[in-house]
Amino acid sequence: MASSSFQAGATDMGIPKLRERYGDCFDIGAAVNMTTMETQRELLAAHFNSLTAENDMKFERIHPDEGTYDFEAADRIVAFADEHGMKVRGHTLVWHNQTPEWVFRAPGGGPADRKTLLARMKSHIDTVVGRYKGRIYCWDVVNEAVDDGAGAWLRRSPWREGIGEDYIARAFEYAHAADPSALLFYNDYNECHPEKRDKIIRLLRTLQAQGVPVHGVGLQGHWSLNEPEPDDIRAAIEGYAALGLQLQVTELDVSVFEFGDRRTDLSEPPAERMERQAERYERIFRLFREYKDVIAAVTFWGAADDYTWLDDFPVRGRKNWPLLFDERHRPKPAFWRVAEWGGLQP
Repeated sequence: MASSSFQAGATDMGIPKLRERYGDCFDIGAAVNMTTMETQRELLAAHFNSLTAENDMKFERIHPDEGTYDFEAADRIVAFADEHGMKVRGHTLVWHNQTPEWVFRAPGGGPADRKTLLARMKSHIDTVVGRYKGRIYCWDVVNEAVDDGAGAWLRRSPWREGIGEDYIARAFEYAHAADPSALLFYNDYNECHPEKRDKIIRLLRTLQAQGVPVHGVGLQGHWSLNEPEPDDIRAAIEGYAALGLQLQVTELDVSVFEFGDRRTDLSEPPAERMERQAERYERIFRLFREYKDVIAAVTFWGAADDYTWLDDFPVRGRKNWPLLFDERHRPKPAFWRVAEWGGLQP
């Protein structure tokens, strides 16, 4: 087992490449943005064979005003992937967050009606999916539509309020028409918590019964050192797989803080938490490998700890260290637990 003091860079001789180690299992992906495609360029090229735009394909970035599309950043991500022989996951077409206010407003003021919203949804999907037809192999079509609350099913979102519950089905239908060859995913968080898992399964079964072209489910995988329980991850994988859908882990990271932990006094990652994180990743990837016949890809929500969305979330001013590579792009103990299965030694 490699020690936490191992200092070699992530692309040096002797460090296994994750995309090669998992070549017979599933794709290994990373979320990127305009900064990390430069600062983490060598790391990305060495270890990953799939990219997801962290934010640059979301509605507010790519379609900020009704008559304006901005594809510059999205085009650069797709070009980077093409240059390095990587796949691209599209993220995301319909979501209640990071969608500009104009989408939900009527031309004369007030909420937009069903007809207007459906037309705007279709136009957006036609334009975005159509632009990358044949280059983006799958899309997170609808994101986080299931409610977290006990007793509730679908989230009260502007899409649902303006269109009705069938906005989800319409989004998948529009995406399929725009690129019939693309795989279409429903994507959500807390996807392994038993109550929410069952609600997601209910949604997917409903869509399938209606003949909606949904091909896969995205398990975001924003997990921590303790949550969710391994048995709950297993039950979720088996429950979604039983629907006959492709599974992808779409946004994986392992926070060193639990969600309710508000401490801000750590200036560097404690060795004890790094070891627990390593053990956690080891168990997670052992489980993923067990289900490699149904899991087609595992995407990290970032590549290294110098940039992660968990910095400042949910506690402002707090650093997090949730990924396999540290702030200098060196492999962490967690990297070796993920990479050295099958007897490989660094």
